[in-house]
Amino acid sequence: MRPDRHRDERGTATAFVVGMSITLVVVAGLVVDGGGALNAKMTLADDVEAAAVAGAQATDELRLRDEGVLVINRAEAHERALGLLAGRGYERIDIDVTDETVTVTAHDTVPTLMLNLINIDEFDIEATAVAEAEVLP
Repeated sequence: MRPDRHRDERGTATAFVVGMSITLVVVAGLVVDGGGALNAKMTLADDVEAAAVAGAQATDELRLRDEGVLVINRAEAHERALGLLAGRGYERIDIDVTDETVTVTAHDTVPTLMLNLINIDEFDIEATAVAEAEVLP
């Protein structure tokens, strides 16, 4: 004859439901906040690219006409790129201008909506773009 082994399973379903609820909130947070961060990164990349192109369009026209050499006006290129990004609200901006290229890097933070429940308050994003000056035929 077997001894009666009655196990007390009260509360097991509650623990399972609580565990699954937490998991679902974290997954939903990854979807919502991760999607928002990807969208913000793509917007930042578009803005950085536009700033680099705007800077690369700041060519020294007199030197091009006189010497036939295409050179970027460094001060004007820096001002154009910085003005475009600052006008869109970005604060952490790095701009490197050479005679032929403009390289723009911007950093931003994206606040989270749901992941702050598990102590992830923001995502850091960054984008870089390089544009070259050229004369179209």
